[in-house]
Amino acid sequence: MKKKRNISVELAPTVPVEEQQIELVERKGLAHPDTMCDSIMEAVCIALCQEYKDRFGRILHHNIDKGMLVAGRTLPQPGGGRIIEPMKIIFGDRATYTHDGTVIPIGEIAEATAKKWLRKNLRFVDPEVNIIYQNEIKPGSPELTDVFSRAVVGANDTSVGVGHAPPTETERLILEAEQYLNSNIFKYAYPETGKDIKVMGYRKNRNLTITAAIAFVDRYIPDEKTYFEKKQIIQDNLTQFIRYKQRTIDEITVQINTLDDPERGENGMYLTVLGTSAESGDGGQVGRGNRVNGLIAFNRPQSLEAAAGKNPVNHIGKIYNVLSHEMARRIHKEVKGIREVTVYLCSQIGQAIDEPLTATAKLVPESGVDIEDVHDAVTSIIHVELAYISVFIEQLALGKYSIC
Repeated sequence: MKKKRNISVELAPTVPVEEQQIELVERKGLAHPDTMCDSIMEAVCIALCQEYKDRFGRILHHNIDKGMLVAGRTLPQPGGGRIIEPMKIIFGDRATYTHDGTVIPIGEIAEATAKKWLRKNLRFVDPEVNIIYQNEIKPGSPELTDVFSRAVVGANDTSVGVGHAPPTETERLILEAEQYLNSNIFKYAYPETGKDIKVMGYRKNRNLTITAAIAFVDRYIPDEKTYFEKKQIIQDNLTQFIRYKQRTIDEITVQINTLDDPERGENGMYLTVLGTSAESGDGGQVGRGNRVNGLIAFNRPQSLEAAAGKNPVNHIGKIYNVLSHEMARRIHKEVKGIREVTVYLCSQIGQAIDEPLTATAKLVPESGVDIEDVHDAVTSIIHVELAYISVFIEQLALGKYSIC
């Protein structure tokens, strides 16, 4: 029998983001301390999902979304600096350590997973030498753990997930800029660039200013002259890339490492030993980085939930935030006449996750299109996505969706 779900479709009360005078979009790259935390804790979550399924045939209660990265201490200098104190990764929150008389080595799984991620993604970081690991994952509370044993697993919290589509040109360009700067081909051409890259886009009308922070690796920089020459070459390269990718933007300005000051010598350059500010300058924390669409889009509604590391079975902070984006993408792609869509999913703790308190789509229709014209098609997509949420959860547990 088809479930009766509380689905609403209404007119969005805002101007489309593309038409707003000011737009701000940020993207934190792979080796940014916050992205490192999100990526590693999400990898641990996926590893635990697999461990639980292999041992017991189902995923048990866990949430690894309170991780932190404590910055180390280094002395970067032209030609190669040195490491004084390693970074520290702290694994936090809750997990099931024992089930049916079997003990699960949570700490060992977390550490091994973090090392695997670091080896794969950060070429200058030795996970055996440059990182200390601290396991603070504790057993879950009886009530939350018991939820996973019930016939119908209900939502773990009363919370809201929000997603939107399509991306604006600014959003697309900022995402593509960071992905280009951290691509294999770019690193081959410019090995002096680390993977700690942050890109901020500021659009005023049709003029876009991009400010990029790129951690340079000191062993490739013999002197100040080389640093500023390479920086200019990279800035020109990125400018050309953005101009090639832009479609409706009229003017593009690209600036890199704007804190630099040639008059301050070595102290006026953004140099690192390992290619990440986490080695000395900045710590990281789960939830402070990119949203699940890979961006921090300040003109969009956003959830404050940290999706990375949350269990994919009943934690709404992950499920609804990712699913709402998938719903929005489908609605924009499949329903004609919709210029922009934002989807809100609100849960009630303990209630079935396929029956949210409300599922609301706010639409900006194209000229001449009424809400009534698209209401049924939008409602149908939301209903189908909720009906097949168990399939979505399986894919989420396998890491098929990017979280950061």
